[in-house]
Formats: sequence, C-alpha cells, structure tokens
Amino acid sequence: MKELQLKYGCNPNQKPSKIYMKKEEELPIQVLSGNPGYINFLDAFNGWQLVKELKEATNLPAATSFKHVSPAGAAVGLPLDDTLKKIYWVEDMGELSPLACAYVRARGADRMSSFGDFIALSDVCDADTARVIKREVSDGVIAPGYTKEALEILKEKKKGNYNVIQIDENYKPDPLEHKEVFGITFEQGRNELPISKELLSELVTENKTLPEEAKRDLLISLITLKYTQSNSVCFAKGGQAIGIGAGQQSRVHCVRLAGQKADNWFLRQAPQVLNLPFVDGIRRADRDNAIDVYIGPEYEDILKDGEWQRLFKERPPVFTWEEKSVWLSKMEGVSLGSDAFFPFSDNIERAYKSGVSYIAQPGGSVRDDLVIEACNKYKMAMAFTKIRLFHH
Repeated sequence: MKELQLKYGCNPNQKPSKIYMKKEEELPIQVLSGNPGYINFLDAFNGWQLVKELKEATNLPAATSFKHVSPAGAAVGLPLDDTLKKIYWVEDMGELSPLACAYVRARGADRMSSFGDFIALSDVCDADTARVIKREVSDGVIAPGYTKEALEILKEKKKGNYNVIQIDENYKPDPLEHKEVFGITFEQGRNELPISKELLSELVTENKTLPEEAKRDLLISLITLKYTQSNSVCFAKGGQAIGIGAGQQSRVHCVRLAGQKADNWFLRQAPQVLNLPFVDGIRRADRDNAIDVYIGPEYEDILKDGEWQRLFKERPPVFTWEEKSVWLSKMEGVSLGSDAFFPFSDNIERAYKSGVSYIAQPGGSVRDDLVIEACNKYKMAMAFTKIRLFHH
C-alpha cells in the first residue's frame, strides 16, 4: 500500500486528505481495524517514535497516551503498587504484564487529558494490555504487532470500529524531513540525536548526586519532551511522566501547568480521595471528572445539594487547602526536564513546590547563575544537557 485515503484532514472541510510515500514506496503500516483519521496518524507516528526511543534508552517496555499531537502521559513497564492500581482503576485486574503496566501508568498520570487518546506501544500488544485498552475511551492504538488474543479483544471495541495500526518496527525514515506551510516547503534534518545518560553527566549544582532512578526518570522526561509541542516541560517520577506542560509561550507557565498536573497526580493518592464514597455503577469518566473537581478550587460545584447525590453515597467532607498543603509537602524525588533553558529562577521556585529534586535542561541562559543559585538553595541536582528539544 503506497497511499491511504482519509475521510478528511484536521477538520471536516479540509478535503481531500491522504497519507502517502513520496518515493512510490510502501507505507510502513497496516490498518488492522477501523478507519484512522488525519490527527490519529499524527498522534500515532509521533507516539511510536517516543515509545521506540524510550525502550531503547531504558530497555523496558514503553507506552504513551497522545492527544492532539502531544503526549498526555508516557511511561515504562514497572510494576504497580496497590495505591497506583487504585488511582488508575485496575485493582480488579490482577497482575498485569510489563507492557500493560506501562500503558496503565501513561494513561493514569493525567486521566482527564488522556480521555479519547491515541496509544503507542513499544512492544507487541498482549492480551493484558488489550484488556486495559478495551475498558478505556480511546481512539486507537499503534504497535509493532498484536497477539491473536489481543487483536480479537481490540476488534470487539467500538463495535469493530476501533483503530488498530501495525507498524514495521524496522522502518527508518529519510534523514531529511519536509513540511509544507502556506504552499511553502520547509526542509530540515530529522532530530535523531540520541537521548542517553551521557547527557546527564554535566552537573552544575553543588549537589552532584543523581540516583539511577532519577536518571531513568530524566530520560523519560527528555524523550517525552522531544515529541511534545513546545514550549514544554515534563515532571516524572517512578518510571512515568506525572505532569506535562505543553505548548505554552512562557516557560514558567509550562512549569505551573505541569506542576499542577503533578500535584493532582499526588493528591489523587491522598486518603481523602482514595476513600471517596462513589455511588455504585458510576462511569469511569464521571469518576475522573468528580475527582478533578474535588481536589481543585471549585470543589463546591460537586459538593452542593443536588449535585453530590449524583456521585456519592454520602456527602464527602471538603478536602481543605491546609490538608492538601500538608499532603503535597510529602512529595519528593521528582525529576523535571525542560525542552529549552530556564530564563529565570521563578521556574525553580515553582518546581520545588511540586517536589522536584532533579533537573535536566540545556542551560545557556544569561541568568544561568541565578537558576543554579535557586537549585542550590533547595539542594537540587541539575544537569546541563546542552541540547534543545523544540518540537513543532
């Protein structure tokens, strides 16, 4: 198959639409189910590159959850503890395969943003992973292959219309890539710079200790940023992204956005949230939305009379600002990557509030000394990678 006709482009009025190979070559994909669209393929191809690189860097199965050409989450296949199983809604599924754990983590980090995601998997999709995918609202999945059982499970989703794409894992694109804007063609070399632990060797802070877990999480952060719309930063902990701030013009706004997402991830693990008395049969999306409001500043929207009865068996107490502050003060050991340098120390001040202990960023700001000084104040370890990771 040298080309594939699509229903339309980004929007229904943008016709005709297709994907194709310029040199009359075969497309490196097969559509095994469904009818993927233009944005689906943008998510699929960006997501596949991310998980392929993540597996190469960590030697662990990897997954990502994409929405509108940026990852909402990315993770490697580490086991889930009981708390994570509960906040990711898989405590009823028993022991899961490493690949399934990777997707559960990628989807679970920011469940609000991952609603209706496109999934990319580094390894052949197994039955465990397919069962996790089947119960989530998702647009599709791309992987290098599928077991027979996994494919049967996925083909049952959306009445047989779920998008399932298989990609040739040995496919290598040309070193030059092209993009057309307003009838004008842009050409550039592909960003094939490998992201490895060697990039973390220049520690510029007084604290020069980077534990292996922090190195792994910084690699996850940097590889995630390589495929995130810029400006972007990524908070990571425990083998997964926990907060991604994408597409902001101001770097500190990236940090605030990602930091708030990381805070929400940790607040979901608080006893006040774990013990919420949801009504029986509540839908997963309604439960996610309720938690998001409950831990936020507009909690009264779901606790007022006439509203809480829809969601809860009894009215939960307010999760106060003081209680949230005490819980968030326990958050530590978080890694933070940035796709470009931090121009001001306010980024570090905000990062500290979300438990950041380790940072990787290019360096090169005229105020690097003030950024380093702020890191030293909080005993953070920071590496200058000397590479920028803009993605557009």
